Amino acid sequence: METKTQTHSGELKKELDTRHVNMIAIGGTIGTGLFLASGGTVSEAGPGGALLTYAVLGIMVYFLMTSLGEMAAFKSVSGVFEVYPSKFIDPAMGFAMGWIYWLGYAVTLAVELSASAILMKYWFPDTPGVIWSALFLAIIFGINILSTRAYGESEYWFSMIKVAVVVIFIVVGILTVFGLIGGEFVGFKNFTYGEAPFVNGLSGMIGVFFIAGFSFMGTEFIAIAAAESKNPTKSIPQATRNVFWRILLFFIGVILIIGLMIPYDDPNLLQDDLEAVAMSPFTLLFQNAGMTIAAAVMNAVILTAILSAGISSMYVSSRMLYSLARSDKAPKFLGKVNSRGVPTNALVGTALMGALCFLSSLVGDGAIYYLLLDGSALLGFIAWLVIAASHYRFRRAFVIQGRSLNELRYRAKWFPFGPIFAFTLCTVIVLGFNYQDFVSGTMDWLKFFVTYSGAFIFLICYFGYKLVKKTKIIPLKEIDFDNW
Repeated sequence: METKTQTHSGELKKELDTRHVNMIAIGGTIGTGLFLASGGTVSEAGPGGALLTYAVLGIMVYFLMTSLGEMAAFKSVSGVFEVYPSKFIDPAMGFAMGWIYWLGYAVTLAVELSASAILMKYWFPDTPGVIWSALFLAIIFGINILSTRAYGESEYWFSMIKVAVVVIFIVVGILTVFGLIGGEFVGFKNFTYGEAPFVNGLSGMIGVFFIAGFSFMGTEFIAIAAAESKNPTKSIPQATRNVFWRILLFFIGVILIIGLMIPYDDPNLLQDDLEAVAMSPFTLLFQNAGMTIAAAVMNAVILTAILSAGISSMYVSSRMLYSLARSDKAPKFLGKVNSRGVPTNALVGTALMGALCFLSSLVGDGAIYYLLLDGSALLGFIAWLVIAASHYRFRRAFVIQGRSLNELRYRAKWFPFGPIFAFTLCTVIVLGFNYQDFVSGTMDWLKFFVTYSGAFIFLICYFGYKLVKKTKIIPLKEIDFDNW
């Protein structure tokens, strides 16, 4: 069994206040998935199906956050998706999860660079997109290289903008539903229109589970940020407790308004790409409320969301690379930090990978780039699976070794139901993504292998590390809670 401690020089600095951690928790989830793709979920599953799906996923994410909160409050580390699996399951699991998580968000950084170029065409159609992508990469890298506090401050204010837009959307939507804006009482007629509220049955909801899950991804950022929080024992439990209510307000509220205002068969709901901002549910609602420049405003808001996502992607992926180096699962030079406590080498490595993935999309047909992009999307659910399993074994080992639960600064409620429910639901979503195509006999096997390529890479990393290092699943009685 491999249990090397972190012995390399250089430590991260604790510069994040509680307000930063709170906004990181919510800022990680509000992005293009909510602003653009949310309409597609109503189209596919109907207003009732989309609401139920988001509610169930919201509950699952809440349980995952409490699991992360319990472990992070006990011991905050920068690379939770590498350290916790290594400590509580198997070092090979930590190796595979750490590298895949880093790769996933490095690719996400490339996606945000591409998205920024598309959005800037709205104002500057004749300027080459690669120039805007390079500029955004420089801004994202510059903010991250300054200090951890610079990241926290930028994410705080970007998140405030996104939160304000969502709140305004919900308020305007409520006023419009009751006819106080627009002059027409809408009520609940779209919930009983056609096949509503539930459309396409179970298969429709399974498809929405996958889409909605991507929208929720990013809530786990607070566990990574905990290692650089001034007071993690206070900020992490507080942020964890608030996550559920934020999910309820923002995601459920937005889906409810869209379902009330727009019929599920409206073709505008299917316009979920960046070039169709003018047709997004947010833009349409603001236009109906009399905001003539709604498209320009939403374009700016989504650009803010993309910049925020890029900054966070570089932050979490660089910390993961730093953590891998500190536990001897990556080259040691990646574990060094500068005088400001910033892992500069890990930042440079992440920026280079993001830039290479972005440039690969500009050469030839970009097959490698899209393979990584679609494959990494599934890894979010795998990461949640691993965290649920890590927390289950963490708590069981804690009790088996005779330790008092009073030692836990924050205790997850509903154990063991929470991690078991999250693990089971994530498994169903991962295995059932192509359920409809498989049953109907219309399976696109190329799409299947592209989608699951990230999972295949994960398995190669896991079994490859086990073969080389001869690691084993750690018995519960041998899990070490004291030496990190």
